[in-house]
Amino acid sequence: MSRNNEGNIKKHNDKLHKAQIKAKKAAMDRKEKLKLITKKFNESKSSENN
Repeated sequence: MSRNNEGNIKKHNDKLHKAQIKAKKAAMDRKEKLKLITKKFNESKSSENN
């Protein structure tokens, strides 16, 4: 019996794709949080100057 049968390949690919999606989502979440932080920082800077 071969290790590289269709079922095992599909399970491996599904697990791999799930991990890739999770990593991509984490990166998007970090970018969104950074945008919010910079927006708040810029708003506070502008209010201090006025």
